[in-house]
Amino acid sequence: MNVEGRKIQVRAWRYNITSKEGSSVPVYLLDTDLPENSAWDRTLTHFLYGGDQYYRFCQEIVLGIGGVRMLRALGYENIRRFHMNEGHASLLTLELLDEAALKANKKQFTHEEVEVVRKQCIFTTHTPVVAGHDQFPLDMVEKVLQRKEIFDMKEVFCCEGILNTTFLALNLSHYINGVAKRHGEITRLMFAKYSIDSITNGVHAATWVSPSFMELFDRHIPGWREDNFSLRSALSIPKSEIWEAHFTQKKTLIEYVNQVTNEGLDFDVLTLGFARRSATYKRGGLLFHDIKKLKELVSKAGPIQVIYAGKAHPQDQPGKDVIKYIFKIKEQLKQSIKIVYLENYDIELAKKMTSGVDIWLNTPQTPMEASGTSGMKAALNGVPMLSIPDGWWIEGCIEEITGWAFGKPQINGTTTDESDANDLYEKLEKVVIPTFYDRDRFINVMRHCISLNGSFFNAQRMVQQYVTKAYFR
Repeated sequence: MNVEGRKIQVRAWRYNITSKEGSSVPVYLLDTDLPENSAWDRTLTHFLYGGDQYYRFCQEIVLGIGGVRMLRALGYENIRRFHMNEGHASLLTLELLDEAALKANKKQFTHEEVEVVRKQCIFTTHTPVVAGHDQFPLDMVEKVLQRKEIFDMKEVFCCEGILNTTFLALNLSHYINGVAKRHGEITRLMFAKYSIDSITNGVHAATWVSPSFMELFDRHIPGWREDNFSLRSALSIPKSEIWEAHFTQKKTLIEYVNQVTNEGLDFDVLTLGFARRSATYKRGGLLFHDIKKLKELVSKAGPIQVIYAGKAHPQDQPGKDVIKYIFKIKEQLKQSIKIVYLENYDIELAKKMTSGVDIWLNTPQTPMEASGTSGMKAALNGVPMLSIPDGWWIEGCIEEITGWAFGKPQINGTTTDESDANDLYEKLEKVVIPTFYDRDRFINVMRHCISLNGSFFNAQRMVQQYVTKAYFR
């Protein structure tokens, strides 16, 4: 593969994902760290979202063009659909265009090849955040690809002097979707000339259901791993068993937190969980917008404690500042509310948190939450969500049945930190905290959380929709 005239060798690492029934799906990871490559080229697969624009563009050449060539080298000649998640892999369309032109005995692809490739490609966009849509200066793109002639087809490749990889994927895909119904609406507003559908995200149930709930489901809902929809039967599980399973996971989490932080969190206090990438639009500090009001509501309604986790992007200083702010507030509130911020957030810690807290808190600035999936993981473990109505929660929230929503749009249709925080405080004081300390009412919410949201917002349903709406369309 050539990058700016340099030949780069790429190898693949194969990882087989095997199902309970024994069927296997291969995942190929691309790697340029080979002695045949220059020292700099060997680093192209070292960092996710790392480096400058030049580094990122070279990475996307490896992923898109190198990815297709690797698949062909491995014998995958008759692939029916190529599914691009975000624009990062969209240069695969260039390789497919070249393949189509070669097959038609043409020196250069034409609009006929564009139509051929469009039928092969599917594109899923995952965020309305501008930073999630890669843009590269056209002069750099031409220098690196050394393919100036391709930009003559401006309706496919060029947009005001830049290569926007999102537009490239949009232009060369026959099916396009957002990752929640609301995100589909927002995406249609962002890219008005395209036909954009939506398939709401889902999580892999067998991965995210905690040990105590696995044992519970195995007893009461045999076959739930193969048929996630059968989790709707969770409504019939005795309340005492739901609570016992939850408390087992909560005890595991609290013991872990106390061991690593020495903060002395309590087992019987309402525990809020907030864990995700630290970005300003996710508003990790919204709960502390008005310290005085927060203290007052806790003194009236009952005690709470909060567990935070999550890292910021290495280049996102405002995201890092959010974490610093929470540490500052933690000290201010230590006499009233116990707050911890856990380090080294990873999948194992995420499993502990999504199953061990009592309520999952979600505070994004609308409409920036494309979908969100952490609350889905919590739902599988009977942990209801308290969230801004954005992303998947618009579909999943049945007020006081599966959880709670807060945040009232103002006159212009938007919300502010102040209005959202005030609504959050009111919902906590008058509804959420009283419900938690009325165990029978709270367990009722937990059961509906599993039966309605856990049974639907899962990968089984999601993949079925991709198969019927995208892959065989």
